[in-house]
Amino acid sequence: MIRVRDLRVRLDGNLIVDGVDLEVADGEWVMVIGPNGAGKSTALRAIGGLLPATGSVEVNGVPIERMPRRKRATTIATVAQNPAVPPAMRVLDYALLGRTPYIPPLGRESAADLAAVEEVLESLDVARFASRRLETLSGGERQRVFLARALAQGAGILLLDEPTSALDIGHQQEVLELIDRLRAERGLTVLATMHDLSTAGEYADRMVLLAEGAVVAAGTAREVLTEENLAKHYRVRVRVIEGEHGPLVVPVRG
Repeated sequence: MIRVRDLRVRLDGNLIVDGVDLEVADGEWVMVIGPNGAGKSTALRAIGGLLPATGSVEVNGVPIERMPRRKRATTIATVAQNPAVPPAMRVLDYALLGRTPYIPPLGRESAADLAAVEEVLESLDVARFASRRLETLSGGERQRVFLARALAQGAGILLLDEPTSALDIGHQQEVLELIDRLRAERGLTVLATMHDLSTAGEYADRMVLLAEGAVVAAGTAREVLTEENLAKHYRVRVRVIEGEHGPLVVPVRG
């Protein structure tokens, strides 16, 4: 589904992503982890075609730079860590932005577009907020609306940059369970970045650890979340213990 080879990104002359290789199979959930400044968000944006890069990114065997913009938007949906939201925008109007690739230039959304958005809002349990402004919602509710816009695109691939950032533990679990349910129901492929290592390990099929812009470990959560890897690349003392759904990372005082 996604194949990345030798991905490099420079920003302001600085090499931020340095030769990243990764693959995400159809229907798989891959988590990208790494310390602050490792290049996670930059790599995700480059994979989605939102930043200039060298190397190759293929989606369903097609180089991303050869995909017309509308085709790309109906194939890949990206949810940024802090999406820009116009002031006073209603939930319904924000979710309708996801239908932009299907609306002709100078055209308006059709009844089919409205129906698609209403179905997504219902599935995410935010239809009751359709007429409310986004700034009046809680963090967890807004995160559902951000996902609604992405799902309204009808894309089979979700790129999620820290989908639980700034959420409390209850809303974190709620959002991740929702993503996992939608993945199963809609056959989605998910590539996400996360800071919470234990939580990432519980939901990921595979993990990729970045440090200084390069892949330094990849595999299952048990293969990546080792005390040695975390001590070396996060410079932290931890204990890794076995949990019900994967390894749990516990910080240890020095």
